[in-house]
Amino acid sequence: MTEGSAPPPGPRRAALIFIFATVLLDVLALGVVIPVLPPLIQDFLGGDTARAAGVYGLFGTVWALMQFLCSPFLGALSDRYGRRPVILISCAGLGLDYFLMALAPGLGWLFAGRVISGMTAASFSTAWAYVADVTPPEKRSATFGLVGAAWGLGFVLGPALGGELGRFAPRLPFWVSGALALANALYGLFVLPESLPPDRRSPFSWARANPLGSLRLLGSHAGLLGLGLVYFLYQLAHQVLPSVFVLYAGHRYGWEPWTVGRVMALVGISGIIVQAGVVRQFVRRFGERSALLTGLFFGTAGFAVYGLAGSGGVFLVAVPIFAFMGLFNPAAQAIMTRRVGPREQGQLQGANASLAGIAGMAGPVLFSRTFAQAIGPWKSWGVPGAPFLLAGLLVAVAIPLAGWVTRGAGQTERVPDPPGGPGPEALSEERKKGAS
Repeated sequence: MTEGSAPPPGPRRAALIFIFATVLLDVLALGVVIPVLPPLIQDFLGGDTARAAGVYGLFGTVWALMQFLCSPFLGALSDRYGRRPVILISCAGLGLDYFLMALAPGLGWLFAGRVISGMTAASFSTAWAYVADVTPPEKRSATFGLVGAAWGLGFVLGPALGGELGRFAPRLPFWVSGALALANALYGLFVLPESLPPDRRSPFSWARANPLGSLRLLGSHAGLLGLGLVYFLYQLAHQVLPSVFVLYAGHRYGWEPWTVGRVMALVGISGIIVQAGVVRQFVRRFGERSALLTGLFFGTAGFAVYGLAGSGGVFLVAVPIFAFMGLFNPAAQAIMTRRVGPREQGQLQGANASLAGIAGMAGPVLFSRTFAQAIGPWKSWGVPGAPFLLAGLLVAVAIPLAGWVTRGAGQTERVPDPPGGPGPEALSEERKKGAS
């Protein structure tokens, strides 16, 4: 295999396993620190719970801001220099950053660690671009589904592992997270080939590497801007669970923290089953457009039942309904990757990550304030589930928009020619026409 060429089937399988492991371990590392970060902040603030809650919220907002700012930059770098160096350097940087947080002597150092963590974790967008590089268009939905399942598995296992490790020492989860990230980077040195050949790379440009420039890509291809808006509504609605679920479940159902943890694990596992086991068969039979719209429909229904459930038992009934929202993201990603050329995959994923970053900054404020109003000034209305009903409304609005912008989209779409000439798919089609 020549340097910089797309990997053949054997190495491609090993590379995809590495991407799966990268997403799993990176998200696992992020999840491991969730149970111990708030108490550590509280300890630095002398036990002041109210101040600790405010600082923890600031940490989350800054992390999302770094995703918004840095994802387009890393995506543009990967379009110029290749995916491999960006992914490996980011994995190593994330590992070293966790060691920094493990040794942090004060709140300022811990804050700096979270800023760096947000910057290095922005490489998730490059991992998605790698998948688009090495996977045929007709198989991207299934592969994106598996990568999404790795994401979900990491968030299910991470907090549980962090809680157990934190029982031994409050900073042990940081050491373990750093070790996992560095081990993954070392593993990638041996198994990860470059996926973007030099002749398919594009020059680096600050105009494309900043969030606004990256988002401008969405308006440069037919239907992509509408799909980007649908993707943003999906990401924004998803913020309701991490933003208010713990408070909502305790307030409405009287669930203890361990019950909340188990229910969140059930939600995560159900989503994993759909993304890893259902997406491929569904897309094969009904097509990507149907998968996208079906996912949005079940998301709307799931959020509605979550918000209206008067008992914990009814809430649990909605979990498998909501899980089928997992059909949306793999199908949406696959359709979007075919709307741009090979030279723009990194920029596209950077734009998607920026949309997710905006949702990550806006969602917690939107849903937490809605919940506060619902159990405060609006208490007489009897709608404590208002945040979930709002999330369902956002997804419901996305359904007709998604149907309009994907009309005519099925199993395959023509890949646009990149700047500088047609891509390999187009050349292949031209050769076939010439032969006939």
